[in-house]
Amino acid sequence: MAAKGVPHFQNDAGVNAIEIGVKEFMCCGASAPYDHPHVFLDMGNENEIVCPYCSTVYRYAADLTFRETRPEGCVYEDTAA
Repeated sequence: MAAKGVPHFQNDAGVNAIEIGVKEFMCCGASAPYDHPHVFLDMGNENEIVCPYCSTVYRYAADLTFRETRPEGCVYEDTAA
């Protein structure tokens, strides 16, 4: 995973849970200015984790790739240049 970097996810839609294809990632909350500190989360041996800032539940889904989410559109894209 180090070659790809750590994926960042956001919850602009305000859904309760997001399925992702990785177990180590960063949660951003929502897009700026509604984001929270970008917090690193590691599921370890579990298949789900709750973000301590925004309470989004993240669930591991082995059928998803590194940059896919269910629902779609929850991958954070850094637009700062």
